[in-house]
Amino acid sequence: MKWFGRKSARANGIWGVRLAMARGAGMGAAGEWPQRYETMVRDAYCHNPVAQRAVKLVSEGVSGAPLTASDPALAALVQARSGGQRLIETVAAHLLLHGNAYVELLCDDAGRVRELYALRPERVTVELDANGWPVAYAYRTGRHVSRLASEDGTGRAAVAHIRAFSPSDDHYGLGCLSAAAGAVAIHNAASRWNKALLDNAARPSGALVYETGDGAALSGEQFERLKREMEAGFGGAGNAGRPMLLEGGLKWQAMSLSPADMDFVGLKAAAAREIALAFGVPPMLLGLPGDNGYANYREANRALWRLAILPLAENILGGLCQALLPWFPGASLAIDVDRVTALAEDRERLWRQVSAADFLTPEEKRAMVGLA
Repeated sequence: MKWFGRKSARANGIWGVRLAMARGAGMGAAGEWPQRYETMVRDAYCHNPVAQRAVKLVSEGVSGAPLTASDPALAALVQARSGGQRLIETVAAHLLLHGNAYVELLCDDAGRVRELYALRPERVTVELDANGWPVAYAYRTGRHVSRLASEDGTGRAAVAHIRAFSPSDDHYGLGCLSAAAGAVAIHNAASRWNKALLDNAARPSGALVYETGDGAALSGEQFERLKREMEAGFGGAGNAGRPMLLEGGLKWQAMSLSPADMDFVGLKAAAAREIALAFGVPPMLLGLPGDNGYANYREANRALWRLAILPLAENILGGLCQALLPWFPGASLAIDVDRVTALAEDRERLWRQVSAADFLTPEEKRAMVGLA
């Protein structure tokens, strides 16, 4: 008896299927995920809905948050657009994906900062001196390289380098995309696998059984011809449900494995939750099934602000203020949490607690709630 058909995935176990899916998504033979930033961005932000939505939730939240500034001109400069996009949103997305954000400070003839421009982080290289301190930033666009000094003779910076923490690098930050690359590859591979099942009438495998009474087997030429006819006449969505005409001795045996048998639903959901975890977004806000980490969307949204948006905004605004200090002495930028709708309940609770503290003076109460 000779079998012709695809090997059953159950024969190798679900872990074998996961490994094959991961390799098909870009995993190398040595088990390492692709390290090129362009490849990871294409797979995650361009082709993965979970990763794209997670980045948008955080970056748009940072950009849309109300600001308090020591100088109205400083606030207008930071809230302006950079290359047609909102500066803060672009910087936040660069930090999430790449781990580094570079903002060029463009000055007029009088030496005043007139615009902040966000540079593509994968095009920037930090140049170091003999002691390992940054002295310039090389920005490559095709064959053209622009060299931007880290500081001029007066201590003014040409580029504000804002980076996320990296435990293994002194000069470059580590983005969330590296941690999410494995889950993104599995999620994308599961989507392609399910698409292939639909194209093949949702039948993951089957076999042609050649069985004769005398125990004879197909010759090599017969095997190859049968294989070509199967691929040409019965593969693809256009041939779904097409009746099969079998010659003597051939019998079709279906090997239908449901998605539940292959654990694709659970595998894809687990990968989606890992992607959301890497970017600091509660899975409930992304509509992922089976996640009950928060009682309701209101609590999940509050956690998003407290654990993801506010820390990222503090890093960005602090880095910009430090670079702009020569032009704006005493510069300060911060999120006005009193005007953030998602944090209104926290603010209301604080006001009740302070109002009930009879042992505090009115001046002390005003100081505790952040009023001068």
